[in-house]
Amino acid sequence: MRSYKSQKIDLNADYPCPCRRRGKIVPITLTEAFGCDRCQQIFVVADDGYIIEQLSTHYPYKRTWRWTGQQWRLDRSMLTTSYLPLFTVVLFTLVVFVLLLATFQAPTSAEMAIRLLAIITVSLLLVFMFWLASRR
Repeated sequence: MRSYKSQKIDLNADYPCPCRRRGKIVPITLTEAFGCDRCQQIFVVADDGYIIEQLSTHYPYKRTWRWTGQQWRLDRSMLTTSYLPLFTVVLFTLVVFVLLLATFQAPTSAEMAIRLLAIITVSLLLVFMFWLASRR
């Protein structure tokens, strides 16, 4: 079974290219960077030594990879750590707002359905938030 735990990047070792082009990235002398012998991309080792980052990119965000010992894994932690909690807070706030609007008037059958839907949604959001917290 493969381990997906990240390993520290050795600045003196050769690695396969993370761009999946059968090239090898080799250390560039006197720098903390690697260059691919096939696609001519340059990669910089991040401060912690576990992540490499592609320098010249046309993506709106920087592409980063982690070395598992056998292969590179695309690092998506920056995207999930910045947008997922924000999305959860906004969604939770909207559900609470709808729930407050539903409680201001006498309940009819439609409003009762809205209340039930809001309660179920809030409960699911709480379960989702506990699940996210337990993953780390």
